[in-house]
Amino acid sequence: MRHFWWRLLIFLVAASVPFYWLYLAAIAALGPDPGKVLVDNLGQGALVFLLCSLAMTPLQRLSGWAGWISFRRQLGLWAFAYAVLHLLAYLYFLLGLDFSSFGAELVERPYITVGAVALMGLLALAATSTRWSMRKLGRRWKQLHRLVYPVLLIVLLHMLWVVRADAGRWMLYASITALLLLVRLPTVAHRLAGFRTRWGRRA
Repeated sequence: MRHFWWRLLIFLVAASVPFYWLYLAAIAALGPDPGKVLVDNLGQGALVFLLCSLAMTPLQRLSGWAGWISFRRQLGLWAFAYAVLHLLAYLYFLLGLDFSSFGAELVERPYITVGAVALMGLLALAATSTRWSMRKLGRRWKQLHRLVYPVLLIVLLHMLWVVRADAGRWMLYASITALLLLVRLPTVAHRLAGFRTRWGRRA
């Protein structure tokens, strides 16, 4: 496996963070409503991993190191894993495993509906992230995985509804998203490649 130690580091960090949050909840270090904090943290963790996965291509273009791309799939799968944990934490801590009320929540609370749509999009991306899916889908694989962009925007909408007045962190994530989308424009991507070439000549 290429870049084994880097992959292992990503795995250990991503897998250990939820346990650290649970530890903080156990020692009453997450405030008066630790369940809600865990739900929010897991949701934001999913967004962070999704943004990190999208950052791999610009980093590769800027640095010229192909290794960045090898982490993209792993980071995307962790985004999906955290999104699933976000849902499970919501069902457990906020709904008390009352599954009968989940349907009503989907109808009555638009941000829950939007979050469910985003999760379905991440599920589609995760389920088709294998090499077998790439071979099977062919050119359609790239078309399908462009779904990550509307999914990211839907996740941001979901978060905006959740944070409401406290939109400081949301603005940070939205700004990073705008930057990552901007560097994917052909003219900007070309400039990044040119900058890398000029930097390499100077070095």
